[in-house]
Amino acid sequence: MYVGNAGQDAALDRGWLLGRFKEVGDPRHSAAVEIKWGVHPAGDERALWVRGEERTALLVLVSGRFRVELPGRSVLLAAQGDYVVWGRGVDHSWRAEEESVVLTVRWPSVDGYAAAAEGPG
Repeated sequence: MYVGNAGQDAALDRGWLLGRFKEVGDPRHSAAVEIKWGVHPAGDERALWVRGEERTALLVLVSGRFRVELPGRSVLLAAQGDYVVWGRGVDHSWRAEEESVVLTVRWPSVDGYAAAAEGPG
């Protein structure tokens, strides 16, 4: 069992709370799913698009105003609980239009992917 606080724990691992990248034996280690508590200041963005995505993703707005860019579509999450889901192979980028908190769930957890491609945001 593990009990924590998403805001405090997220600060220790670039926002990631659960996934394959946690140590084996840690209850937060999972090959099935990754969960991130993302805290983004206004103007924070992923300038380079994620390409060749190998996972399905769900992004839920907790607070703020957050834009997700997908091929041919821009999705604005403006009300608490707004969310977007995209599948494998869908390129994406994002921008925090206001200070924002978002919860991201991705599956499956891909070995080595976070360290290789994630960057700071």
